[in-house]
Amino acid sequence: MVEKVLTVNLAQGLAARPAAEFVKLASSFASSVRVGKHDQFVDAKSVLGVMSMAIAHGETVTLQAEGSDEAEAVAALADLLGKESL
Repeated sequence: MVEKVLTVNLAQGLAARPAAEFVKLASSFASSVRVGKHDQFVDAKSVLGVMSMAIAHGETVTLQAEGSDEAEAVAALADLLGKESL
């Protein structure tokens, strides 16, 4: 398993449109991917799950991936969350 803790830089956080982009990217990987904050995790491939976390700009989140392309998944999702806008 690969895990990375990072700060969300997206101006809107993971609101509707950014959450959809995040889920689309997470779904492109074979690995199981989760995102969480405050020890609560959801499936990163579920738009409802991701939006239910209400992840805002400046919050610290943890990405976890397990599978054949886990490192690539975490790196790509971390890059997306590090952008200022989509």
